[in-house]
Amino acid sequence: MTGCAGGRLSVLLACLLLVACQSPREALEALAGEHRRTVEVLATADFPLVISAPVGALRPGALRVYLEGDGHAWATSSQPSLDPSPRRLLLAGLAMDDPLPSVYLARPCQFVSGERCAPALWTSERFSESVLLALEQALDQLKKRYGNQSFELVGYSGGGALALLLAGRRSDVLQVQTLAGNLSPAEWTRALQLTPLTGSLEPLHYRQYLARIAQRHLLGGDDRQVPGQVAAVYKGQLGVASCAQFVTLPGVGHEQGWAQAWQQWRGRPLGCSSERQ
Repeated sequence: MTGCAGGRLSVLLACLLLVACQSPREALEALAGEHRRTVEVLATADFPLVISAPVGALRPGALRVYLEGDGHAWATSSQPSLDPSPRRLLLAGLAMDDPLPSVYLARPCQFVSGERCAPALWTSERFSESVLLALEQALDQLKKRYGNQSFELVGYSGGGALALLLAGRRSDVLQVQTLAGNLSPAEWTRALQLTPLTGSLEPLHYRQYLARIAQRHLLGGDDRQVPGQVAAVYKGQLGVASCAQFVTLPGVGHEQGWAQAWQQWRGRPLGCSSERQ
């Protein structure tokens, strides 16, 4: 019995070591393989962007696109990371579990490098014009590939700010959902007493248009990385007549509790209705 137990322990330790040694790209490809999805790179003018999509054609209709968060932006509190790829594939997992037609879209320089990749792109300029242009080009390519006429954007953490910025600039984004979303980077830096994100754009600059976009923002009641006052400021700036819903989820943190919460909320309709909170 001791020998068998020792053998099983050795196999388990070897498996854990293999997982620990995987690069973020290898981990994403392994996860995609489990869900029968592809991982590929889209070329844009400035940055290559990694996507994961279902194998084969998607049925017509709005395409749900999941926008990744800021990833591993900082190695320490003062030292930017050399690789911003997320170490936990939280959003990728949610995208791949979604029964609706959906595509996972990573941020510039996540899972793939390019000549213009530099730490500013995932720190102070994470919501910059160049980042937005690359994401817009990716959406245009997806639209041409799948023939969809519109998008629903789902943004996690900093991906929430990008989802709102894209919705404020494009006429084909019909609705937005965010999970632990950074809805106002300007307020976020103020709330956490961080250095302002020089070179980044602010979703509230588009508030008049965003007020007419159907949107739901799921907030973690235990989220310390994006505090509730960020959403409160965004909500106040949009005004009482907006099409926005704000839902606080008790016991959900910035990275914990989202799998169950998203299963409960991802299929609920959005719109200007009595559901607004």
